[in-house]
Amino acid sequence: MPVKREYQTLTKRTRMMLDAPENTNVDFKREATGIKSSDLVAFANSPTGGTLLIGVDEYTSEDGLQRGKIVGCDVDDNARLMMINKATDCYPNVEIQIFIENLNGPPLMRVEVPSGHMRPYCSSRGEYTVRTEGRNRALYPEELLLIFMDREGDKFLTRFKTAVSQLEDKVGHINQSLSHDMGTVAQHIHDLDSQLQKTLGHVGRLTDSSKKRSRNLLQTLKDSHDSIEKLEQHLLAERQLVADNYQRDQQKRLASLESKLDVLLDRLEVPLRD
Repeated sequence: MPVKREYQTLTKRTRMMLDAPENTNVDFKREATGIKSSDLVAFANSPTGGTLLIGVDEYTSEDGLQRGKIVGCDVDDNARLMMINKATDCYPNVEIQIFIENLNGPPLMRVEVPSGHMRPYCSSRGEYTVRTEGRNRALYPEELLLIFMDREGDKFLTRFKTAVSQLEDKVGHINQSLSHDMGTVAQHIHDLDSQLQKTLGHVGRLTDSSKKRSRNLLQTLKDSHDSIEKLEQHLLAERQLVADNYQRDQQKRLASLESKLDVLLDRLEVPLRD
């Protein structure tokens, strides 16, 4: 819903400010031409901001107190543009809100200047001012330092919170991804363990069968070795028997030959030589 910017009469807020003297939060001005950039800077640099009532003169009441009196001012587009230009001449630019009141009588312009979130502000001439006790004054060096430190501290805190939030998000994503990966790894390990158990079972069965075949082979080799030894012994015995028989046959043949030779010599009557 758009904010109402124009009023036919005075708002309650403006009446309260007119019934009080100028102070830290309120400044009366006769014309918009009397506004300086330093006036806007002074409110923007103050902790609570402030309000400019343009078209108002200050007077002394019967009880001796300062009050605001409406005298009216230009409230056309040129007057508004003049205020906007003065706000944009500041560094950083000062945010303002312009309201037009009392259109049924002498009109006035109410300019709201909130406390800036980018303090400290300065005018185009490099003036650092602040609103205190109904007047504008220059900011002291130590005040400027504190404002700079507060601003940079706020920036650091904001960036730190953002970085922490981003880090938490990344850690959350990493934890989620890690949990998923760990689950996958655990499943792979379980599958590998099952496969390993099956493989070990096969290896165990193959090993038992191999051991059995090895034992059978060793027994066969042992039996073959024993058979070979027996065969060797048998062959040696046969060889010895053959040799003995051959020797006896040769001796018999030699004896028979000698006997036949003796008979032949006897028949030939040939004496044997010694």
